[in-house]
Amino acid sequence: MKPNTVLAALLLLSGSTQVWAAPAPVSEAANNPNSGSVEQRIAQLERMMKTRNLLQIELQQQLNLLQDEVSQVRGVTEEQSYKLEKVLQRQRELYQEIENRVSKVYEQTSTASVSPAEVDATQAISSNLSENEAYDRAVALIMQDKRYDAAIPEFQSFLTTFPQSVYIPNAHYWLGQLLSIKNDDGNALVHFKMVVEQFPDSNKRPDAMLKLGALYEKQEKLDLAKQILNTLISEYPSTTAAKLATERLAKI
Repeated sequence: MKPNTVLAALLLLSGSTQVWAAPAPVSEAANNPNSGSVEQRIAQLERMMKTRNLLQIELQQQLNLLQDEVSQVRGVTEEQSYKLEKVLQRQRELYQEIENRVSKVYEQTSTASVSPAEVDATQAISSNLSENEAYDRAVALIMQDKRYDAAIPEFQSFLTTFPQSVYIPNAHYWLGQLLSIKNDDGNALVHFKMVVEQFPDSNKRPDAMLKLGALYEKQEKLDLAKQILNTLISEYPSTTAAKLATERLAKI
């Protein structure tokens, strides 16, 4: 046996109570005089250390796998939450559309004695049955049938057939919504801007401004996004759109 080996073994044996105190089996192997020669005991210690290292590596690999699975589950949850919020937002807008139209119907009923010449041109209900039918058909494709692709040409046809309709700003807004769902952001912007810039009295204007801000943010045009959202908050401070704009601004 080489002197260096013997010296190393003696050092291991003399300091075993300090160096190998943590794992009980290792300590026992080092202190048991009947467990074999010095070389055998050193080999046994090496095997035990190797086994422990392998177990630690295996445990770390299992931990990494669990962390990956948790990250995947979290990602799926966040994606589903985002999609759910989009659906709920569309539903809120559709319900608001119904509520507004029902309210206007009652208003029109209460003023039925007013002559057509005295009716405000910005009223939300048209007296043209064909116009009402065309608009209702397009809206029904969204609210009832959920046929969003089919609703796009219906609204486009409506804009062409009834260019002076009181529903024009609504039609532009819905087209912006539908095109945004299809990720046609360029054309969606055109319709939302039409509502904002040409129909200042439309009840769809604050929502259209919110949509513009979201699209500008998506296109990384942050200055434009902040500008339109701040304008929304300033002009419509008590609306739900203004509240959502404030939350969006805080994240930009």
